Amino acid sequence: MAKQLNVGFVGCGGMTQNHLPGVKKDPDAKIVAFCDLNLELAQKRVAENGGQAFKDAREMFDSVQLDAVFMNLPPFAHGAEFEAVKRGIPFFVEKPINLYLTQAKEIAAAVTEKKLITCAGYMNRYRKSVNKVRELVAVDPVIMLTGGWIGGSPKPKEGIGIWTWWVQKDKSGGQFLEQVTHTVDLVRFLCGDAVEVHAFKAQGFNKGTPAAYSIEDASVVNIKFKGGAVANLWGGCCANAGGGGVSLNVYASNVTALFTGWEHSLKLFQTGKPMEEIKEVSEIFPTEDAAFLKAVRENDQGAVKSCYADAVKTLAISVAANMSMVSGRPEPVEA
Repeated sequence: MAKQLNVGFVGCGGMTQNHLPGVKKDPDAKIVAFCDLNLELAQKRVAENGGQAFKDAREMFDSVQLDAVFMNLPPFAHGAEFEAVKRGIPFFVEKPINLYLTQAKEIAAAVTEKKLITCAGYMNRYRKSVNKVRELVAVDPVIMLTGGWIGGSPKPKEGIGIWTWWVQKDKSGGQFLEQVTHTVDLVRFLCGDAVEVHAFKAQGFNKGTPAAYSIEDASVVNIKFKGGAVANLWGGCCANAGGGGVSLNVYASNVTALFTGWEHSLKLFQTGKPMEEIKEVSEIFPTEDAAFLKAVRENDQGAVKSCYADAVKTLAISVAANMSMVSGRPEPVEA
């Protein structure tokens, strides 16, 4: 019989709702606690799922026996990871793992010292389409990539929930850091580490946005990798007429991989072979949740495709991009 894992959640918003089904699917995982600065929200999650509600993470860690915890927090609100590390509790952290690279590096150092199991929420690494391409480019290296996330501009009526912080640069880090981070992580997963970025931003075009709106209307980021590959990624909160979406195009000498949609369905072209299509599923969260819980149960990081320390390298690219948008110069990636 598998060991029962007592699981808690810090942050009780939409991302916790995405991860609850995966945890509930594990017959040997028991949800025992929810924590949120909005205590009423934590209490609502308890009413729906059981456990105890808390407003303070330290109180939760001191009051409940936990084997694993999910940190589903806005970029600016991290720090509870230190409390988990102090108590030796493995944790899952949603992307992006932080707003501040310095703090993220401090957490990573503490995790390494404690030899703690961690998982970062880069769920696309678990997709069949992505891993199929990764196998191919391991022998036929990537030369160039293009892609990103393009959507509409936030509207005042959306000034609740996520929009209270997502539209503020000093809280979300902007669309590239908070949302396009998924694509940034995928190019790292396929190409390896980056050394330099040069970014450009567009602002002042969007009208009728929430009063607190201070993020870029659009951004374009050029990335140079250690292995020599280059990428051009973009983010846009400007396509109100439609036609946006999520994409990533990967080009190697004898492989072209075209990913489309949030689910990253694939059209794969290989020299001398017919085009191959892989239709991906939308529900990928349970797959990464199962990998994390398996890693915790077996005390083996192997099942996890993105640990905390690895996710710091993804964050470093986005932080360098934000710096470049201000400086107007290429910036080194300080992972």
